[in-house]
Amino acid sequence: MKDGATALTPLAVVVLGLLRERDMHPYEMMRLIRQRRDDRLVNPTNGTMYHTVGRLERAGLIAEVGVDRDGNRPERTTYAITPAGAAAAEVWVRRELPCIDRILEFRVALAEAHELPREEAIDLLTQRRHALARYRAELRTGLEGAAARGVPFQFLIELEREDAILVADLAWMDGVLRRLPDPDLPWGVHELPADTMARLTAYRESVTS
Repeated sequence: MKDGATALTPLAVVVLGLLRERDMHPYEMMRLIRQRRDDRLVNPTNGTMYHTVGRLERAGLIAEVGVDRDGNRPERTTYAITPAGAAAAEVWVRRELPCIDRILEFRVALAEAHELPREEAIDLLTQRRHALARYRAELRTGLEGAAARGVPFQFLIELEREDAILVADLAWMDGVLRRLPDPDLPWGVHELPADTMARLTAYRESVTS
């Protein structure tokens, strides 16, 4: 990885996000990804997970902190995120959060956006909202021009679907951008109430036991 964030994959960012919570071994990471239904975004195999972990370690973004053996099971190496890893993940999220042309990357960035300061997240999402609005305006102009030229419906059906998705995405973004500035809405783990943190801790322990 040349400069940390440049070659990060969505799976690598998810791994870094998990290690921001606590030190883990790859098997635990895979189990948490499935328990939390993050396999909607990334669905690693043993091979892709260990390949990703190896690349992150070689890049200095994570580091080995221990090796465990549970009974007759194979040894499991536990990793921790490094300061360089945390910084690289934030750079990646900042780059992908305002983008509209890489949907998977945006969804992963959105899932990790709570690691950014609230005002920065609002700014980046506002940039994305403006880019979506510009793109939809261009799309509508094209659709209206095609309709005026008598282009048959079957050649426009996919574009009409994309327009409907853009309408829904813009409505969702408007709702989020109305809510995010509210100081009573927790943003980031450090703002979560103590009872919420206790429930999260209990949940994490239940899925890793």
